[in-house]
Amino acid sequence: MRVVGTIGCATLAAAAMVPGFGSLSAASPDSIALNGMYRATSDGQWAKTNYAYHNEATVTSVWTISSACTDPMDCSGRVTSDQGWSAPLRLVGGNMWFVTHDVENWEQCGDGMPPAPGHQTFKFSADENLSGWDYTVGPSGACGANKWLVVEMPFKLVKIG
Repeated sequence: MRVVGTIGCATLAAAAMVPGFGSLSAASPDSIALNGMYRATSDGQWAKTNYAYHNEATVTSVWTISSACTDPMDCSGRVTSDQGWSAPLRLVGGNMWFVTHDVENWEQCGDGMPPAPGHQTFKFSADENLSGWDYTVGPSGACGANKWLVVEMPFKLVKIG
């Protein structure tokens, strides 16, 4: 029994030394919620198109975010972008925020084919960095190609107001 207790104490001591470990459980719900204006940047310099690096345009916008948390694991809210869209915001697992919305006419097709929509997901950390990924996928079969167009870019939010 003493050995198990020693291992348990060592595990807790090691966990206490890991930066950020357990920080959300000690945080108040108000400190986790995102509220205010943020600069949202999707860095096209490091974009991947269909999983291969391919330079894309960097996209910067301003998001107005309103959210509330009932506890450090249960947060939700709304993002309104100056690009003209609005979407739900949710915290998953206490450590990652998700925003998803559809982008009309996202994939431009040549040869007179109609443009295809894209489904865009922003996934970013709930820590002070607010960094993650902007991931957009078009439907298979769009533009006459039997595969999805996938564009993934590094993403970062910075509070501006």
